[in-house]
Amino acid sequence: MRELLLEVADIEAGYGEALVLRGVSLTAFETELVAIIGPNGAGKSTLLKVIYGLLRPTAGKVLYRRDDVTGVRPERLTRIGLNYVPQLGNVFPSLSIAENLLVGSVSLPRAERRPAVNDMYAQFPFLAERRRQRAGTLSGGQRKLLAIARALVTRPRALLLDEPSAGLSPQAVDLVFTKLAEVKDRGIAIVMVEQNAVRALALADRGYVLDMGSNAYEGTGDSLLRDPKVTELYLGRSTIASSSTSTSAPSGINPPT
Repeated sequence: MRELLLEVADIEAGYGEALVLRGVSLTAFETELVAIIGPNGAGKSTLLKVIYGLLRPTAGKVLYRRDDVTGVRPERLTRIGLNYVPQLGNVFPSLSIAENLLVGSVSLPRAERRPAVNDMYAQFPFLAERRRQRAGTLSGGQRKLLAIARALVTRPRALLLDEPSAGLSPQAVDLVFTKLAEVKDRGIAIVMVEQNAVRALALADRGYVLDMGSNAYEGTGDSLLRDPKVTELYLGRSTIASSSTSTSAPSGINPPT
């Protein structure tokens, strides 16, 4: 039986007096990819910030492996197996690839840090080839994969991703999604906010649609893709068309810009 890793129950949160989330709930089991989609301003990124302790909710709870971690500081969450990749500011541009990974590994016991970094080099071959290159000189796709590797080097059980395909070329998007499928296959749960709703739902085991800070729809990725209301309101023909014409890139190559 799969373990329930993450449970978000009736979360309300916002900024100042502006309420953004209005009773949002979701769950994520081990080995599962959960996609969160919805229009701009629906509260998707705010939800990830609440889960990772960057924003304290005014109501509701966040449970990780059935323990209440509502408002627990991010560094503590990282140490117990929950990590987060923000859309922006997710690498240190002035540091090399190797230095970024070493910084990411500091939450591990000292004896485990080097093996964890070497594991990332095995999973992301281009990082090993360019380990001395400054992160700020990488292409968009390469930088995104480094950010994911920096989170994975902590050996998380669950990973939160905010807009992993934002600003990337179609080829780089293909490579990022290929790598995310590999991460899921290794048993790591992924909770992903993504504007490319069709690609996200096609990869997801389950999905949630947020609208105006509330749960609007939920179901398997496939059922949401086939739901006429979800298609009409949140997917759109242009998104579906652009997704169907994309081509996948082989894993392990140097990602394009």
